[in-house]
Amino acid sequence: MTKPHKLFAILCVLLLSVLACARTSAPAPASETSLPTGEMGRTLTHGGRERSYILYVPASVNWSEPVALVFVFHGGTGNAESAIRMSGFNKVADQNGFLVAYPNGTSRLSDDKLLTWNGGDCCGYAQQKNVDDVDFVRAIVTDLQSLANIDSKRIYAAGMSNGGILSHRLACETADVFAAVAPVAGTLNLASCTPSQPISVIEFHGTGDQHIPYEGGLGPESLVNVDFASVQDSIGFWTSFNQCTSQPQTNSFDDIQHEAWTGCTASTSVELYSVIGGGHT
Repeated sequence: MTKPHKLFAILCVLLLSVLACARTSAPAPASETSLPTGEMGRTLTHGGRERSYILYVPASVNWSEPVALVFVFHGGTGNAESAIRMSGFNKVADQNGFLVAYPNGTSRLSDDKLLTWNGGDCCGYAQQKNVDDVDFVRAIVTDLQSLANIDSKRIYAAGMSNGGILSHRLACETADVFAAVAPVAGTLNLASCTPSQPISVIEFHGTGDQHIPYEGGLGPESLVNVDFASVQDSIGFWTSFNQCTSQPQTNSFDDIQHEAWTGCTASTSVELYSVIGGGHT
């Protein structure tokens, strides 16, 4: 298995373990609401722009209970279609019966190319134009709540690169919406992070990343001139905010080191998977 696929396989398994455990709520009354299976495009007007996302509905959804929702954010210059191909989350949704939303970022171009997210200090068009992607994500949640019985205690975000950076920002600014975030190859690049409540974080990062360096700073292969925060500073913020134990439980397997901080407030957790020698994947 290649490193990119191995990384996302681990992400899927671990994120689903959070799906089963985080913020468990009592089942809501049975709902007759259901959606057609497969992928469907949705558009909405937000901030004077026409914004879009793709929703995936697996046949395995149990519509008699509130359904979990996972957001997957593409990397910089990607789009929703590339996020579907890269992450493999449709298959995981098939196996476990949750909805997946793949939003599109924004670009100066008229089509779905070279799209970026405003993650704070990064990246590209979205950051330069101060696009309010955080509120756009809230608008998607509202849109989906009008279509289906979404479990408000089981809404999650994962993202790659620029999408991972946005996932961190969502943890900072929408902890009232998201139970957990899973950034991949993206760090916390926001001048001020003031979450409204504790939130679980699982981060994945290659130690040899040349775009968003593991140790932080300017990436030698980065497409943007950003002084990125380091992985340790990003994780350190979350372990401190969640008041976790100071020393993690650590284990290694193959070319991956896993660190898990326990004792965090509100039954949250913070975990880091470092892919030894792994690049921006």
